[in-house]
Amino acid sequence: MTKNNCVIPILANKHYRKSSVFDPANLLKQARRQKSLPPGSVPEICVLDPDGDLSSFIRDSSVGKRNPYWACYHTDLYNIEIEGLFVGVIGRAVGASFAVLVAEELFASGCRLLISITSAGQIKPVHKPPYFILIDRALRDEGTSYHYIQGSAYAFISSDVLTMLNGIVKRKPLVIQGAAWTTDAPFRETKEAISFARSEGLLAVEMEAAALYAFAQARKKKVVCFAHVTNQMGMVDKDFEKGKDSGNAVLFRLISNVIREWKKQLDAK
Repeated sequence: MTKNNCVIPILANKHYRKSSVFDPANLLKQARRQKSLPPGSVPEICVLDPDGDLSSFIRDSSVGKRNPYWACYHTDLYNIEIEGLFVGVIGRAVGASFAVLVAEELFASGCRLLISITSAGQIKPVHKPPYFILIDRALRDEGTSYHYIQGSAYAFISSDVLTMLNGIVKRKPLVIQGAAWTTDAPFRETKEAISFARSEGLLAVEMEAAALYAFAQARKKKVVCFAHVTNQMGMVDKDFEKGKDSGNAVLFRLISNVIREWKKQLDAK
């Protein structure tokens, strides 16, 4: 940026092909030293649970245990067995930058597939909430994605991951494949912005998918993002309801379905 030529910083000076000086593995190494943690890894499948309902249930019940090897300064990771595999669950990593920070550290710690399941506001009424959307593209109305891949309107799920999950939409709970709007500012969802999102064919608005897909593309990692459509931006009575047990039962079912498809892919190799 110069005095006479104002360049928007988020679109300039990114050097996408260059490596970062600050590396997640180096951070985790120092965190393990400071916390006196034993050597070890996280499960190969991990889940981001921004709302925290699932992670709180695991923490407060006897169904899972805190992972003793997770060195992140900002979060706890809980191990739970689903479909014969241990899965790591992290709660309350809300928003694009926080989600990608945690994703970087998870893949540096042994994760191979990251599942994000985030609450979302309904843009196009394709079904009565609550239901899930398998996000195949996300409008990049946040800041983090532009640090990973060049400017474009959308970030996309990888074709390999999408192909792997073809069977998801045929099972319960209800999953609809479609596009979402990723925002950094949920309380700036104006009528005009919502109208534009509808005109683009976007089904829901959430806060993480575009950044996570950009990270996945840049780092060549496997990430899938689901929007759990639970609300209409507080504009109707009894909004933000997830159903019985804060929706945890259907979350477990959805994660189980993803794991089954993951195992099928591994068995086919």
